[in-house]
Amino acid sequence: MENKTIHVSDEVTAAAIQLDTRVGDTQHNLAACRRLSERAVEMGAGWIALPEFFNTGVNFDPSLVRAIETDDGPSVRFLQAFSHQHGVVIGGSLMCRVAEGGVRNRYFCFNNGELVGTHDKDLPTMWENAFYEPGESDDTGELGEIAGVRVGTAVCWEFMRSQTARRLQGKVDVLLGGSHWWSMPEDWPSWLTRKMETHNLSNLLAVVKENARLIGVPVVHASHCNSIESGSPGMPGFVYRGSLEGHTAIVDGYGNLLAHRNKAQGEGVVTALITLGYVGTDRQIPSRFWLRKRGVLPALSWHLDGYFGRRWYKKHVKKL
Repeated sequence: MENKTIHVSDEVTAAAIQLDTRVGDTQHNLAACRRLSERAVEMGAGWIALPEFFNTGVNFDPSLVRAIETDDGPSVRFLQAFSHQHGVVIGGSLMCRVAEGGVRNRYFCFNNGELVGTHDKDLPTMWENAFYEPGESDDTGELGEIAGVRVGTAVCWEFMRSQTARRLQGKVDVLLGGSHWWSMPEDWPSWLTRKMETHNLSNLLAVVKENARLIGVPVVHASHCNSIESGSPGMPGFVYRGSLEGHTAIVDGYGNLLAHRNKAQGEGVVTALITLGYVGTDRQIPSRFWLRKRGVLPALSWHLDGYFGRRWYKKHVKKL
């Protein structure tokens, strides 16, 4: 399949991938990305979004350091080769050791085998601080242009922060993105977590739709749906057991849901026709830092795992 020349206001078929990921198993995960992306191509998609950490997933496991790649590693080569072979736009993020030193959560986007651009996630979330550092402050999430179509990205909790819409409003015509969004602990008493989990789960889809409305462009959002266990850099001996929240979705520039897959539906592909282009918005971007309240446990983990994760990163990852 080869993309025709595209323009702003053109209608294209977009696909978002939902992965049942094996944390740290790059070979397995890339095979799944290829299989599901090929299914998307068969369904007519010319634009394909893979999730955050599409090649590895992430948890606080020291062995995951060995899965960190460079920008010429197997995962970036997969994106480039798949885009070239099928003549499509494809993007996703991975932990990438960069020439400037250290590791970033870097989003790569390719069109017909050519790099459109990259974006480093602005802030690591919770225990992610153990594996990579923030992106540069002038990195807006604008990836580049494809035949005049301005392509941007946002990654996971970037959707939760008002500064994302502030950076991108009026500057892009489509947003490709993805998440690796955890549930509340699933082995805790349900009376304790039920309300928090309902809020956490609804936050994910709500902020994807809200960013579409605030930025005024369609959003193609990929995700994961697997079970996950993790230690904690801030609480030695603690084991988190939960799952990733799914909510793979395609949303138009007015925030209307065009296609959706929840985590109970497992891995798979959603597709929808989207109209490329900025539709305008009359919504005011909030001045507050967070678009929506995080909840008590996510807020606690943000600070606790963030602090100890950054210390672990400096000692075990940054200068390897």
